[in-house]
Amino acid sequence: MSTDGRLEAVKALITAHPDFPKKGILFRNIFPVLRDPKGFHTLCDLMVEHIQSKCSNVELIVGLDSRGFLFGPIVAQRLNIGFAPVRKAGKLPGETFKVSYSLEYGQDSFEIEKSSVKLGQKVVIIDDLIATGGSMKAACELIEMAGADVVECYLVIELVDLKGRDKINKPVTSLIQY
Repeated sequence: MSTDGRLEAVKALITAHPDFPKKGILFRNIFPVLRDPKGFHTLCDLMVEHIQSKCSNVELIVGLDSRGFLFGPIVAQRLNIGFAPVRKAGKLPGETFKVSYSLEYGQDSFEIEKSSVKLGQKVVIIDDLIATGGSMKAACELIEMAGADVVECYLVIELVDLKGRDKINKPVTSLIQY
């Protein structure tokens, strides 16, 4: 990653909130980055630059519900490619692919519209954070069900101690590690 100070400037905007949403969790809040126009622009620049240099064959950006929706469409637009959302079950119209996954506190499901991904398409999946890896693993499974190829899972933040990347059988890149 660039040593020109841009990443450090973005990281300085991220705040930490102990015991949120429950005791023992240190929540990393990315919303202050979005409130800072220069910080948000810089973060998007860093994401686009990485994808252009490492995933030049990407044809579609997929963003995860819900914070992947904040970055995915902007990155896709700057790359002049499409964007497709992965949403919680029951939120998308038409025919969908569906995958269930485990959370610390139960089960959840993700869906993607069947028409949003083409057979053989090269996909980068974007989200704000990887913790235990369950949602990213499910998203990879959805893209594979659709017959497309995940070329990278791209995160703004990685909580390294939770080893979420170990569940993912695709390349994983994170800008900021805690």
